[in-house]
Amino acid sequence: MEKHMDFTVPAWVPEGAQRYLAHTEAGRSIRDIARSAGCHASTILRQIRRIEMRRDDPLVDAALQSLAQCHFPSVDDTTTGSAPGMFAPSDEDAFSSEQETFDGEALRILRRLCETGAVLAVAEEMDKAVVVRDNGETGTTRTAVVECAIAQALALKDWISCDKPGRISRYRISAAGRAALSHLVAEAENRARSRSEFGLAEAQSPFHAAGAQAGGDPGNAVPRRARYSVSESPLIALSRRRDRDGKLFLDETLVSAGERLREDFELAQIGPQVAQNWERFLTGGGQNGLMFGAETGRGSSAARDRVARALADLGPGLSDVALRCCCYLEGLEQAEKRMGWSARSGKIVLRIALQRLKRHYEEQSDQDRMIG
Repeated sequence: MEKHMDFTVPAWVPEGAQRYLAHTEAGRSIRDIARSAGCHASTILRQIRRIEMRRDDPLVDAALQSLAQCHFPSVDDTTTGSAPGMFAPSDEDAFSSEQETFDGEALRILRRLCETGAVLAVAEEMDKAVVVRDNGETGTTRTAVVECAIAQALALKDWISCDKPGRISRYRISAAGRAALSHLVAEAENRARSRSEFGLAEAQSPFHAAGAQAGGDPGNAVPRRARYSVSESPLIALSRRRDRDGKLFLDETLVSAGERLREDFELAQIGPQVAQNWERFLTGGGQNGLMFGAETGRGSSAARDRVARALADLGPGLSDVALRCCCYLEGLEQAEKRMGWSARSGKIVLRIALQRLKRHYEEQSDQDRMIG
């Protein structure tokens, strides 16, 4: 963390941006910054020039302005308040919480941006940005909403980039963003594993062992931990296929139903009990899985209840393929082998599961609708 007098910049800010702000806002000379950093002045100069050139990007410019207002207040300015979100000054504990929140949001948004045809769209003077996916002839679909403060941080860290800024700027994930996504996925898995080992969460059930105990073929067992893909989900890939009549195999409503289940599943994995046990919804699973309605944690309990209700409504077989393909992001061929199905039958069963899942969510909406 760069320091000068009483001015500090959060450690999450990229090194180049820290030094740029120290020079432009705190008034430190390039040579002074170089001495503190233990490098040549020309290195600092190149970093500062690079950040200055990036200010044509509206998100980068807005991020730097927010950092300047929050952490380098003018002596004569008594009216400027702290901007909301992760740019505001905070103590170490609060910053740790904000960092965890940012990591979770970055993981969610970067995953969406890895999908084919996905961009993050930012309009001028709007407090939120959206991720939209191009569906070709069927238009576009909104897949995520993000606070502008998070989008600004992603741009400042060079995890997203914009070729042509304008009234509506469109950002795509960069090579650095893909690398960061892999790192965030690994960190999330490590945290889940650590919490399980130290008793802060339910340990993930060894599905392969459960399948063997149930008398099933070990080749059909689910791996102990299913790693999320850093690219698009099998559902998105399948939605681009067409049937014999030239119609899309999965329409947008079915894709949305599967994505809704996936979002609830990911929310259910966040919190005091990160590694949830969904074994009872898998072929050959036991009956000791997490029961919905149990008081097992904060915040994500509602998401766990929604996932459990949806899978219970689908029933055996359909819940199996939905959990594997929509939540664990297994490919269809892999799911067919694990469940002992014939080749190319999985996509038919998955479509039936999505149709039933769509009806489940429609029925839930009708029940939640107020009378009168």
